[in-house]
Amino acid sequence: MKNFINTLRNIYKIEDLRKRILNTLGFILIYRVGSFVVLPGVDPASLELLKAQTADGLLGLLNMFSGGAFSNASIFALGIMPYISASIVMQLMGLAVPAIQKLQKEGESGRRKVNQWTRYLTVLITAGQAPGYIANLQSQIQGAGGSILMSDTFFWFSSIIILVSGTMFVMWLGEKITDKGIGNGISLLIMIGIIAGLPFGFIAEFASKFEETGGGLIILLVEMIVLLAVILVTIMLVQGTRRVPVQVARAAAPGRSGMPQQAGRQYLPLKVNAAGVMPIIFAQAIMFLPMTFAGFASDETSNWLMTNFSSYTSFWYNFTFAILIIAFTFFYTAITVNPQQMADDMKRTGGFIPGIKPGKKTAEYLDGVMSRITLPGSVFLAIIAILPSFAMLAGVNQQFAQFYGGTSLLIMVGVVLDTLQQIESHLLMRHYDGLMKSGKIKGRSSMSMAG
Repeated sequence: MKNFINTLRNIYKIEDLRKRILNTLGFILIYRVGSFVVLPGVDPASLELLKAQTADGLLGLLNMFSGGAFSNASIFALGIMPYISASIVMQLMGLAVPAIQKLQKEGESGRRKVNQWTRYLTVLITAGQAPGYIANLQSQIQGAGGSILMSDTFFWFSSIIILVSGTMFVMWLGEKITDKGIGNGISLLIMIGIIAGLPFGFIAEFASKFEETGGGLIILLVEMIVLLAVILVTIMLVQGTRRVPVQVARAAAPGRSGMPQQAGRQYLPLKVNAAGVMPIIFAQAIMFLPMTFAGFASDETSNWLMTNFSSYTSFWYNFTFAILIIAFTFFYTAITVNPQQMADDMKRTGGFIPGIKPGKKTAEYLDGVMSRITLPGSVFLAIIAILPSFAMLAGVNQQFAQFYGGTSLLIMVGVVLDTLQQIESHLLMRHYDGLMKSGKIKGRSSMSMAG
């Protein structure tokens, strides 16, 4: 407790860090307040059916990512997901479109251009999703016996403008957190939306366990132990690395892959889960497609798709989800980890892997190591992703079961570790003790060398 208090004091002493943390909290507060501001013309009392519709299933997942804004018919109802979708599309296009590939290799100027295109694409995606959301909102309000409190034409026009503006404002908040706050802004906003549902999920689960067939305190205690075990395994997956020994013959400036400067034996940490949470986000985006195709398919095919892909606990949903995660893990690792660049940087800095020739052989060796550690990493990632389904089958309510794995837990663990890592970096730069005396915190993006 004393060390914790001293750490808080040290954080307060560092003016830049203190300002960044306060900025982050301020931006998050604006985001949370906005999630309760209802669209003009909507009576909040008539949203019972919408809240029931988003209690589970895929709409429940969207509602969780938006921090409840979706079910509140908020100005932030579509949240940050259109921006995530646009980012995924731009990354995929980077593999197929030479012009985008060229921009991605041009450094900061190219990155700014790609980001600008991503914003434009976000506007288009949000404008495409907004009419569907409004149509569903109207049907749910009418089903609850309510009505829109303005003309239909003006409501549609104003709501589309507000929803698009709301998503762009949330995206701006995320970018401001990254620039003037602490941590990755977009990831933090997603995590805050997820955490917002945790207290309600726990209260609902607590209440259900004391019902007649709930199992009582013992079952709740077992669930909490299992949840803690899953969190620990997830942390191990996020932080896990395979250390490749590198012999550095002479001191030299590090290359872009972060090769060490000191001469002698060093280690290159290759992450077991180099792709982070992106494979699950990719796969989750794809899992929305069967529901979309169901509206254009024949009655028999439509019924099969609706039955098997609208439920988290169905076999085909989880099997398809797991396969997609494994495939996307290899795909995303391949486009983010470049063994050839690592090998070139080693050669440039006078480093080599003992027993392996520099250059092409080193690149092939690193590629083989990445493939061997990515396979078990992808399988574990897929297992963690589908654990909420098993939790629901075991009797845990869906709102609380989401925290037993899946996107929710991985985002929470990854974002918390990355944010703590940034705070620790600020402390260590000012010669204060880090957050943990046992060693440095390793986030998803950590590429620090282990001695």
